[in-house]
Amino acid sequence: MSGAATVTAAAPPRADGFAAAGLAHLLARLGLVEQRVRRAVQERRRADPNPDDPFRGLYLSEERVIRLLDEPVRPIAPAQVADSLLDQVEARADEAERAGAEVRLRRLADRFMLPPLDVELLLVALAPDVDARFERFYGYLNDDVSRRRPTVGLALGLTAAPPASAAARARFSPDAPLAAGGLLLVEEAERPFLSRSLRVPDRVAAYLLGDDRPDPRLTGLAEPVGLGASGYPGEIALEWAAAAAPLAAALRGGVGLVYLREHPGGAAQAVAAAALAAAGRPVLRLDLAALAADPAPAEVVAAAGREARLRGAGLVAGPVDALGTGPTQHALTQHAPAGQARLLRMLAALPAPVLLTGQAGWDPRWARESPLLAPVPRVEAGQRTALWRQALDGALADGALADGTDLASVLAPFQLTPEQIGRAAAAARGQARLSGDGAVTAEHLRAAVRTQNGAGLERLARRIEPAVGWADLVLPVPVLEQLRELALRARHRDRVLGEWAMRPGGGRGRGVMALFAGDSGTGKTMSAEVVAADLGLDLYMVDLATVVDKYIGETEKNLERIFTEAAGVNGVLLFDEADAIFGKRSEVKDAHDRYANVESAYLLQRMESFDGIAVLTTNLRANLDEAFTRRLDLVVDFPVPDQAQRRALWDRCLGRTLPRGDDLDLDFCARAFELTGGSIRACAVTAAYLAAEADRPVTMADLVAAVRREYRKLGRLLLESEFGPYLHR
Repeated sequence: MSGAATVTAAAPPRADGFAAAGLAHLLARLGLVEQRVRRAVQERRRADPNPDDPFRGLYLSEERVIRLLDEPVRPIAPAQVADSLLDQVEARADEAERAGAEVRLRRLADRFMLPPLDVELLLVALAPDVDARFERFYGYLNDDVSRRRPTVGLALGLTAAPPASAAARARFSPDAPLAAGGLLLVEEAERPFLSRSLRVPDRVAAYLLGDDRPDPRLTGLAEPVGLGASGYPGEIALEWAAAAAPLAAALRGGVGLVYLREHPGGAAQAVAAAALAAAGRPVLRLDLAALAADPAPAEVVAAAGREARLRGAGLVAGPVDALGTGPTQHALTQHAPAGQARLLRMLAALPAPVLLTGQAGWDPRWARESPLLAPVPRVEAGQRTALWRQALDGALADGALADGTDLASVLAPFQLTPEQIGRAAAAARGQARLSGDGAVTAEHLRAAVRTQNGAGLERLARRIEPAVGWADLVLPVPVLEQLRELALRARHRDRVLGEWAMRPGGGRGRGVMALFAGDSGTGKTMSAEVVAADLGLDLYMVDLATVVDKYIGETEKNLERIFTEAAGVNGVLLFDEADAIFGKRSEVKDAHDRYANVESAYLLQRMESFDGIAVLTTNLRANLDEAFTRRLDLVVDFPVPDQAQRRALWDRCLGRTLPRGDDLDLDFCARAFELTGGSIRACAVTAAYLAAEADRPVTMADLVAAVRREYRKLGRLLLESEFGPYLHR
């Protein structure tokens, strides 16, 4: 082997860009490692009785064993690289940095706080990944051609560190900078310490060679964002930058852990990114919801921490609620709550700025040190509309929707984060292309918003996609007016309760709560569905069987889980037969009464802090506690329909496609049978089945037979005065 590498080691960097200067510095440092290897090979050959044996390393001859017993092999005696050569390499690196080049080896050493010995050890381990010749060199020096990576003992020998030195051996411990930073892997733990293999992870090698693609382990979990690349409209970006200015100053001052608590549809991640950009750092976003479902989340956290340090970035991770760290465990989580707190402690301990976001309050168990708690302003309706307009740029005709609907009025009920708005806008454009002309309508937007609803609430409530409208309701005018007022309140709550601050203090949310009271079948559930349809939201009907629990405190936990999930979903929450859980408080006579009253008191305060839209239904309004009634925005009484309304209901329930016989007398049905809308619908369905069986249109006899069955189901008497001439048909 010749000494030509000496010339290569001191060669100037190529003038093909700033990246080439960093690569030239790395190759020059590896050239110095090659000098050490050459000297080690020469020493080994002098001490080897048969250096040219082609089977060397595959067996031990008797002569070799005797020689080992009589004269143990001495440690490698590496050549001390001339200080002048190292100084020359580093001087050229200084010159390149002054010209604006990025010398990545130096940046890595600075960001991971590596002393000179660690840099040398890293280069020794990196060499086979850059130059394949080092595989054969190391196989020879390891005395085993099958082991082509450096061992701990070989690396220490090549860097002139005594293998028996505790300080030198500690450079490979799990808490030392190389291993703790994920820069060096010490493998084959079953082997003696000095013979364990060293490997540089592919991502670290790629970074040093100029590759900026993130670690493949982070695919679908983390996303790098360039410095200052907010992507938001100018005015909004300025507002968030102003909100982030104090936080940016704290980050520049050395604050390493921040928690940003946001409201539903908040912009905590955008504010965190703006703060990091103002502090001069790129952003690496980590999706904790995806992390919770990963089979090895600790590996992801370690990879994310290393990626952030390689880039000099800050880590924005959220929402913490997805890890089951709130009052109740998130349904998505596959691990125990203690495991989720451990993940957050790992995140908080990363040696890089970590900004956590979420809606839950901070829990001291999440980190050994207290974070900086930073408030996040709400995203108001005007800002959300501007975000939608930007995301839909090019898909709107003259700034308006294709069907002529005002964009702001359609979007008013939806509370989405800026990230969700971007995804929903893309879904709306896809829906528009699917429809043919590519023009976005209100219906496309509503369907797109539904795609952003998480599945967590569906595990606790039954989702109903509204399929009815105002024309399907047969109700008195005052009731219809109240229902339209409910939709109006839901549509304008951000302006009234937010911008105009008409519900200040007391931790009150921006929710809208209504009570629908009336007999069974008077249209309460259908009205809730119509209101949801008018707002473009899904209806979620809470199953009380999944809520009420005989064990003390469990009902409150179940309700908290529902309210928490509902706050992050664009939908209308329906508590059917609500008096089962919203009933009156009673005088305390025993422990059961006491805990029942505690449950009611919890519900009272939780309703006030709710940020969503909820409808309670009851058959008897008097069963509800007066304190609940006071906290309601609307109380709508549903009366039993009168004759004119029953006539309209009979006609509506029979529909337009069901064949009707000539003898139908709907006026008689409306006049004679005092039924609610639900019962009339049941009669119409029963009559349709009878007609289908007979393979003919629906006749009056079918209707009368259906009414007779409904009377028996309701326990009512069959009076001749009601059925008249149709009693015996």
